[in-house]
Amino acid sequence: MNIYEGSIITCDSAGSVHRFLVEDEGRVQFTGDILPQKWQNLPRQSLGDRALCPAFADTHMHFMSHALFSSGLDVRGLPDIPSIIERIAARLSSSKEKIILGFGASPHAVKEKSMVTRDDLDRASPSRPVFLVKYDGHAAVINSSLMRMLPRSISSLPGFDAQSGLMTREAFFAVTDRVTGTISLPDTLSRMIRCGDELAERGIGLVHTVSGVGFPLDLDVTLETLFARSRTQAPAFRVFFQTLNEKKALRRKLPRIGGCFACALDGSFGSVDAALNEPYLPGPHCDPAMPSGLLYYRDEQVFSFVRKANRAGLQVQLHAIGDRAFDQAVRAFDAALADFPRHDHRHTIIHACLPTASSLEKCAALGLILAVQPAFIDWNEEPLSWLESIMGERALRLNPLNTIRKAGILMTGGSDAPCTQPDPIRSIHAAVNHYNPAESLGVQDALNLFTRNASFGSFDDTERGSLEKGKRADMVLLDRNILATPASGIRDTRIVSVLYEGKPFVPEQRPRSVLRALFGYSGGLGF
Repeated sequence: MNIYEGSIITCDSAGSVHRFLVEDEGRVQFTGDILPQKWQNLPRQSLGDRALCPAFADTHMHFMSHALFSSGLDVRGLPDIPSIIERIAARLSSSKEKIILGFGASPHAVKEKSMVTRDDLDRASPSRPVFLVKYDGHAAVINSSLMRMLPRSISSLPGFDAQSGLMTREAFFAVTDRVTGTISLPDTLSRMIRCGDELAERGIGLVHTVSGVGFPLDLDVTLETLFARSRTQAPAFRVFFQTLNEKKALRRKLPRIGGCFACALDGSFGSVDAALNEPYLPGPHCDPAMPSGLLYYRDEQVFSFVRKANRAGLQVQLHAIGDRAFDQAVRAFDAALADFPRHDHRHTIIHACLPTASSLEKCAALGLILAVQPAFIDWNEEPLSWLESIMGERALRLNPLNTIRKAGILMTGGSDAPCTQPDPIRSIHAAVNHYNPAESLGVQDALNLFTRNASFGSFDDTERGSLEKGKRADMVLLDRNILATPASGIRDTRIVSVLYEGKPFVPEQRPRSVLRALFGYSGGLGF
């Protein structure tokens, strides 16, 4: 039994901050301001200036991609292309990888304001293959060595550009399949374990991961499901299968379907193909063949998928970044729920960067959830200056968190890792310090995105998300009371310790965890 005295941020429905919390056998037994008599004479742990809050969640992450790339080459934060070339060369000398995996290339974050090219990668690595993924996860640049490894058929796919080495659309997916197929199973599992531990160290106790791309036979879905079951401590994983075939999820007994890639209705602002109701501003980065971006599917395709998945009892997620895609997603959910009404479906639209007022009203009426990424508000790889250059004043209407809140729509918070780092504190800071002040959230509302609301987003709200009697004692000890911290200083909040079911987090023992992931289920159900 542990008794904590200090600032207990419960994230309950009233936003209560209590003086005491009692934990026993991994569960919260009591929170309140007056300690009951039966515990009065027991030892207490004083928090001092620190504070306890619920463990965080990340409600949109590409876990497998993040696991593969987080232990690889990261070029985010580098000032120019020569620095990228230098880092790749350094990676070559320190790594025995067959293919150098890299992430984070952005034309907006380097002084040249251009994308790294095949020739650049060839200068860095003339003989070993390099696969450098763009910061938004929708494209990659490859060098000549990797290009020579590819089957001829890939060169005929849409999005293949031999001269620049830039792979987009179908070509990007095909090359990704080839690259991930070269990583050994033990190496993949080791990266997953290491990544899971890193998430835990950041106070994350629940992960919504979208899977089903880049692996033959959807092996990533299988591995993530087994991995989730194998962990002895949090984070718990909730796997969403990125497919438009509801039977695939049902065959695996997964209750969730959707995400990005196959379930993406449009592209991204980084690739200027997010689907808009009004055209992008003309300029060198905008394709005149698709001046308003691109809807990946016709209405009837999206409607059919959502209708079938809804009738099958699945929770459905759709990726929609532009307003035209957002409208399409809302229409699809509206039609599906009219066809087969469900009271507690918890269907979700991911990103929702530019929602329309009429569709927000419909979202509220349908009870849809929006899984937002506040880190997009403060994203060096996709800065506001870039967004304004392609969208004008519409950029100030992106990620309208306060507008969504006032519409009565439940939002959950995620990172879209590896696109941004899975750092809930930094995301909370971004939500409270929106570049459009009218769209900033209060600190409690921002914290709820990653705690209370997040657990609701995967039907985990009876077990997680708030420090209330009977729930799991998954807690993060912060170095300060984040609710009493000035908005400008929230990002300076530090995690002192992480507790899962009342016990300090201990990193997994690598060999045993690999064996458990492959052959045994030792934890609670994690899918």
